[in-house]
Amino acid sequence: MKRKLLIFIYFILCSLYPHITTAQEQTLQGKTSDSIRISLLTCASGGEIYSLFGHTAIRYENFTRNIDAVFNYGMFNFNAPNFILRFALGETDYQLGATNYEHFVAEYNYLGRDVWQQTLNLTPDEKEHLFNLLQENYRPENREYRYNFFYDNCATRPRDQIEKAIDGSLRYADNMTDNDTGVSFRDLLHKYSEGHPWSRFGMDMCMGSEADKPINRRLMMFVPFYVQEYFNTAQIIDKEGKARPLVSSEEKIVETGLTAADHRSGGITPMQSALLLFILVTAATIYGIRHRKTLWGLDLILFFCAGIAGCILAFLALFSQHPAVSPNYLLFVFHPLHLFCLPWMINKVRKRQKSRYMVLNFIVLTLFILLWAIIPQRFDLAVLPLALCLLVRSASNLILTSKKR
Repeated sequence: MKRKLLIFIYFILCSLYPHITTAQEQTLQGKTSDSIRISLLTCASGGEIYSLFGHTAIRYENFTRNIDAVFNYGMFNFNAPNFILRFALGETDYQLGATNYEHFVAEYNYLGRDVWQQTLNLTPDEKEHLFNLLQENYRPENREYRYNFFYDNCATRPRDQIEKAIDGSLRYADNMTDNDTGVSFRDLLHKYSEGHPWSRFGMDMCMGSEADKPINRRLMMFVPFYVQEYFNTAQIIDKEGKARPLVSSEEKIVETGLTAADHRSGGITPMQSALLLFILVTAATIYGIRHRKTLWGLDLILFFCAGIAGCILAFLALFSQHPAVSPNYLLFVFHPLHLFCLPWMINKVRKRQKSRYMVLNFIVLTLFILLWAIIPQRFDLAVLPLALCLLVRSASNLILTSKKR
């Protein structure tokens, strides 16, 4: 009994001794700053549209308990019921996942995407607080969240949890709330979709004029690389007013030798496709005018496709919760009326009668092209030849019916 008491006292003294060795720390399984390390992981861009902007995760290492886990807010189930519809509506649910570090690294090695690690300069209490927040988020009833590409995603969630865990405040080197940055959501979409023209074209089609307004630096942090950049220069201000850097060190833990250029997509671009279509439509229209043929089948295909695109844009603008998709001035070019009015318009064209719809479409598209530069929305240049295709076909109806008279 006496021997057990002495052993107990010995361990108590060791736990209070300020210069604990690594071996003693592992024996105690304590939660000192040396036994636990928490890092922010930033993953390079990939080739798929959902990976163009990189990824962010949090790594938790407990050396005494041999734990090395990665908490990842970017998990989603593509096979979930109505996934495409829910994604279009902005009602996609992502969730927090936890995986073994070795599995995480193996996956990014396989995908050819580098990973950077920023070791966070947190106190033992802050580390414990952050780990508790992650554990709370990982509970089955809490792990799912409503994903928002710009405001609540796999990069902003880790940032927010880290800020909550800090005992004091986090001060960034730059003014994070000033909107006078000259950078918009669309600028960042373009920056990180470089080399992926079809992905950029699709995003430009869906994003409305709100995407062209300047945003502040905090909003830029929806992109993982901005979280990484701003964390490198941020400082923690404790309750006594003392400052310390948020990041104590940074290293690349996965180096594949690949760059963003290696993930670029090839093939014909949207602009090349649109120009080719415009040339073919113009050539066919000239042939039709010379031979007095209506070529109503061509109108049927073009306006049907434009109407389908318009239905998608209108659906996003009216019903989607995605930010920055409304208002969308592309609805002057691609709108549901192309589809709904198609039977009456085609009937007029087939009978070689002037279509009021064609007249109205000609006027609208002419104004759209003339006012292109002052419309408060940036359009992909491939939209211009597509709009000209519809304009040429509307003009064809006007020319043929006027000649008839």
